[in-house]
Amino acid sequence: MTKNVRVRFAPSPTGPLHIGGVRTALFNYLFAKKHNGSFILRIEDTDQNRYVEGAEQYIINALNWCGIPADESPVNPGKYGPYRQSERKETYKKYAEELIASGNAYYAFDTAEELDFHRKDHEAKGKTFIYNWHNRLKLSNALSLSEETVKAKLEAGEDYVIRFKSPQDETLLLKDIIRGDIKIDTNILDDKVLFKSDGMPTYHLANIVDDHLMEISHVIRGEEWLPSLALHHQLYTAFGWKIPEFAHLPLILKPTGKGKLSKRDGDKLGFPVFPLEWTDPNTGDVSRGYKEDGYFPEAMVNFLAFLGWNPGTEQEIFSLEELITAFNLERVNKSGARFDPDKTKWFNHHYMQEQDNLSLAKGFKTVQPELSDIDVNYIEMVVALVKERATFISDLWGLSHFFFSAPTTYDEKAAKKAFKEGTKDILKEVVSIINTIEDFTVENLQTSIKGWITDNEIGFGKVMMPLRLALVGALQGPDVFDIMFMIGKNETLNRVNKVIAVS
Repeated sequence: MTKNVRVRFAPSPTGPLHIGGVRTALFNYLFAKKHNGSFILRIEDTDQNRYVEGAEQYIINALNWCGIPADESPVNPGKYGPYRQSERKETYKKYAEELIASGNAYYAFDTAEELDFHRKDHEAKGKTFIYNWHNRLKLSNALSLSEETVKAKLEAGEDYVIRFKSPQDETLLLKDIIRGDIKIDTNILDDKVLFKSDGMPTYHLANIVDDHLMEISHVIRGEEWLPSLALHHQLYTAFGWKIPEFAHLPLILKPTGKGKLSKRDGDKLGFPVFPLEWTDPNTGDVSRGYKEDGYFPEAMVNFLAFLGWNPGTEQEIFSLEELITAFNLERVNKSGARFDPDKTKWFNHHYMQEQDNLSLAKGFKTVQPELSDIDVNYIEMVVALVKERATFISDLWGLSHFFFSAPTTYDEKAAKKAFKEGTKDILKEVVSIINTIEDFTVENLQTSIKGWITDNEIGFGKVMMPLRLALVGALQGPDVFDIMFMIGKNETLNRVNKVIAVS
């Protein structure tokens, strides 16, 4: 690829960033880095009525947490700024007027009431109202009115929009990197509004102008924008500009595989659909985030990469650097990608094992009040013993609480299984053996207790099950001798003697 690769992620600041948006940003980032290009964040905030306070910063924070920061953005501007559309609004009118001058667009004065009448009239006849070549000469616009009338309306300050003049009886031959060749009959296209009398462009005009001025080489965006591809191609042609390459990513589907993934699906099935926690500034409602739910950013990036793309190999675990090397748009699927909450946990479990034990210990100590006075180095040793069974840091307490405090109750089912006739006497013998061990190490404990079991031809379960129950309160946890070593000789004796006394 010889051209200078510049891609952009252009969300609207209307609320928290959905993971579908994060996936789009990720694929743009991977493509840019693969080709030594630039990844741009542009905030498309022309619709000020839908603007939500804090949403822009949320988007930036989310990309940073995922490890895919923009090379150019509102907070890290380059030479192609401004990076908010609301700050570029003076630019767009000039280009709308250019299209009018070249005959590719026209003023339209139809009121909302008039358009509504036409829609309802068409519906009553079982038709769909489309504003285009077949009826525009019957409507109120610069194509049907005299030059003098149009001039008078504009001078009188009448409300207007500027519409694109869609061609008649043409076939557009479009290309999409993911979807291949696409044919469009221009007779079915409507004359989209490009500019409004309030001085603001619609998405279509602003998007094309900004992509051109920012020298965007590839437009990688969601499938929902596929219906706009024909208009966007025509706008580039009308301006005489070089057309970027387009790639439309597949939808992320519900876990059932039917329909687009939504927040409601997450609420219903118990998983987040946003990268970070979000508090709605208007209602105060809090939506869960992957970060706060205990997911690692590496896990999120890894599972998002596989929503619609595959490397063509059996490999599933990829670092960000490996994804950059392996990624190409030709291996992105056309069909929707089903979201699997269990698979996201599988990825997180893997990255949990990859984490440094001390970092996990510090995180564990932060979220668990009972650990506030415990030495982090001791917590680190505990984490090393139990993290294999953990998917999230929040799992660690349930797997390790007995390292920090003695059991106060004993699992009833486990007690019935572990305590038989003669168990008390066996545990008393174990207490005697523990008392004789001066150097209280895992090796010495194993040698002494296992040796005694073997010499006396006692079944291992008869000893190890009640011993585990005494130490843990249940038949769970890592190796019994590791637990004994960690809690120390005195605490081990206290716990065994306590279970002898209460059994």
